[in-house]
Amino acid sequence: QVRLVESGGGLVQPGGSLRLSCAASGTIAGIKVMGWHRQAPGKDRELVATIIPSGATNYADSAKGRFHISRDNAQRTYLDLSSLTPEDTATYYCMIGTPWGNYWGQGTLVTVSS
Repeated sequence: QVRLVESGGGLVQPGGSLRLSCAASGTIAGIKVMGWHRQAPGKDRELVATIIPSGATNYADSAKGRFHISRDNAQRTYLDLSSLTPEDTATYYCMIGTPWGNYWGQGTLVTVSS
């Protein structure tokens, strides 16, 4: 069974940056979209950014101009976070969507605090 594993979370000061990475443990066929979501304490999970095979990207308003999603040819995705604020504190989840269902990682915690 394919698993997604995120890494790169941690504690960062306001205004700082982090790079999140997501790797799949095996080959996933028929990838339609790769993306990142996040869930803050007491809130619903929300979309942060997506990227499709053509390279086209989509961002939540809160992420525009501060976050950047990318991928490589090895089914890895990256989310570069910059200008972080305490409101960005959340567990970040990567996701890969196929016509047959979605794969999710276990999440990586990002804490923005001084």
